[in-house]
Amino acid sequence: MPADPPLGTPRHVRRAGSVGRSAVHAANGMVATSQPLAVQAGIDVLRRGGNAIDAAIAANAVLGVVEPMSCGVGGDLFAIVWEARTGKLHGLNASGRSPGRARLEDMRARGLTELPESGPLSWSVPGAVDGWEALRSRFGTRPLSELLEPAIAIAEDGFPVSGVIADAWQACAADLAPYPDSARTFLPGGRAPRAGEIFRNPDLAATYRELGRGGPDAFYRGRIARELLAFSEESGGLLAPDDLADDAASWVEPVGSDYRGVRVWELPPPGQGIAVLQILNILEGYDLRSSGPLSPDYWHVFVEAKKLAYADRARFLGDPEKVRVPVDRLISKAYAAERRKLIDPSRARTGLPAGDPLRGDTIYLSAVDAQRNCVSLMQSIFKPFGSRMVPGRLGFALQNRGSQFSLDPAHPNRLEPRKRPFHTIIPALATRGGNPWLVFGVMGADMQPQGQVQVLVNLLDFGMDVQAAGEAPRIEHLGSPSPTGRPEAQGGGVVSVERGIPEEVFAELVRRGHQAVWTDRNGGGYQAILIDPVTRALQGGSEPRSDGCAAGY
Repeated sequence: MPADPPLGTPRHVRRAGSVGRSAVHAANGMVATSQPLAVQAGIDVLRRGGNAIDAAIAANAVLGVVEPMSCGVGGDLFAIVWEARTGKLHGLNASGRSPGRARLEDMRARGLTELPESGPLSWSVPGAVDGWEALRSRFGTRPLSELLEPAIAIAEDGFPVSGVIADAWQACAADLAPYPDSARTFLPGGRAPRAGEIFRNPDLAATYRELGRGGPDAFYRGRIARELLAFSEESGGLLAPDDLADDAASWVEPVGSDYRGVRVWELPPPGQGIAVLQILNILEGYDLRSSGPLSPDYWHVFVEAKKLAYADRARFLGDPEKVRVPVDRLISKAYAAERRKLIDPSRARTGLPAGDPLRGDTIYLSAVDAQRNCVSLMQSIFKPFGSRMVPGRLGFALQNRGSQFSLDPAHPNRLEPRKRPFHTIIPALATRGGNPWLVFGVMGADMQPQGQVQVLVNLLDFGMDVQAAGEAPRIEHLGSPSPTGRPEAQGGGVVSVERGIPEEVFAELVRRGHQAVWTDRNGGGYQAILIDPVTRALQGGSEPRSDGCAAGY
């Protein structure tokens, strides 16, 4: 007979081979993100009397130094904030807009059928710096100069590159090499740093110092802006002074839906957060607890629900400042009941259509402080090293988020001047009984909604703790149509199955018509902080697909 699992660990978690670390527990404050130096910076801020918002900004700035392929001030930022004083949720969309000179007809005249994923035509205005200031000025307690000090020190003194980040860096070396400023900044000695080697970025330290002195004005109107604009002009980009000066973050209302006694909150479009709510609404009609996490029935209906939500994502998502997005209908229980009828429990379907609701690489971090202010924050330059282009001696890569527009003139996500593109980054927060319960996210582009759903099902249906819920083996469906205009993959796409899922589950998915392949890793970077509803103590989870950790005090 196999040995019993440790006390308090569900048996099915052990059988899935998914428990490697224990959850982290703390009474006062906690930070969880994808690199330990950033976690340490956030905890130091909390210990010195700063709040969760201050800690999140400090940690994010450090991540821009130590994980530069994933994030930085050349990218965008989204956040959900729970304000303990008022008991209210606030959403922040600090994603930048397209340049005023970015016109669909001009791109089509160049012979383009889709926007390039690298180079100057993939740029949109970076919104992260404005996002930092929006968060700090409304909720923070410390000046930006103080919050940037840890990141400046690390950039100047250097840091040993951690393992997962080193692997990602190595994989991007050939993409950076053609751009002189990118190679000079991120390929010292002509190559990417290896795990354990010391990397320094004095250019980024200087940029951060300037931001500390001048705030957003330094980035969008001062010397940094002038250097960005000169680089754009030299490189064939479309950025103009007004694009930087007029771009601003937006406070938005989070949208939510109930699942198994908790309310899950996401940001509205142009992000894909509503796909999480749609999948959960569909799954709510199934007895997943009886199926268990090792059941092919669970994984089959999960994949089919994902296909339905992503068909709607491809058809309806766009910038709500420019087009109407039927969010209320898409996330309604009645609409989910209609869509659920399309799932065949015994057979995978292809060509699942969008519904008719008009009837009727990225970092994640979470921070919670002693007052139980909560921040769920994602910040990204999209693909690894974004556009692959570093402007001059500023020390950071510009994002390629502008590549996510469609060049279909009839699509809601079509390219237009001063418009926000479709976004994949989606911080999340769940409340229980009107109080914050889980501050969490999962990185990985199209994997993000799928990963969030799997974490919530692991917690709420299968009884896993906050650590095991992220470590458990995952499945990712690839090949759904996209708001960029990409069609559904031939044969309905591929189901990527992590090792740890039983072979008999894999075989049954194939028998039901899924094109399945084994993989060592789907997505990554799950981080979460759970607030115990009874004790109010904190529990942190950080899974081993990234270099990160959760820590508290």
